[in-house]
Amino acid sequence: MADTHSPQVRSYNMLRIRSMNTQPEEIVRKYLHSKGFRYRKNDKRYPGKPDVVLPKFKTIIFVHGCFWHCHEGCPDFVQPKSNQDYWREKLNRNRIRDVENIGKLRIIGWRVIIVWECELTKQHRQESLDRLAAKITQTAPPAKRQI
Repeated sequence: MADTHSPQVRSYNMLRIRSMNTQPEEIVRKYLHSKGFRYRKNDKRYPGKPDVVLPKFKTIIFVHGCFWHCHEGCPDFVQPKSNQDYWREKLNRNRIRDVENIGKLRIIGWRVIIVWECELTKQHRQESLDRLAAKITQTAPPAKRQI
C-alpha cells in the first residue's frame, strides 16, 4: 500500500504528533475524573512517565497509540513500507521499553493497565471506559483505618 501523502505532508503530520496530553489520554482522564477518580498525570517519578497514576488504588494506566506501541492484531497498526529498517528498529525499541517499564512498575508494587487507542473509538469507548473503571476498583487495596 503506497503512502497517500506527499513527503512534505507526511513530514508535517509527523511533526504534529504529540507525546503527552493526546486526545485518547484526555478521553480517559475526563472519564476517570467524572467518575470521581483522582489522579496524577505524567508523573516523572515512575518508569515510563505514566499517563495516569492512581495512588489510592496503587494503579498506573498507560494510554498507548496502536501504531507507536505496536498493537498486535489491530488494524491501526501497519508496519511502514518506506524506510523499513528505521521504523522496525524504532518501533521495536518502543516495545522493549514498554515491557521494561511495566516490569519495573510491577516490581515496586504497582498494578499496570494499558488502554489502547483503538478501544477509545466512538463505538467502543463507553464499554472500554466502564471496563477500565471496574478494573481499577475490583482489586483495590483495603481502605486504611483511622483511629
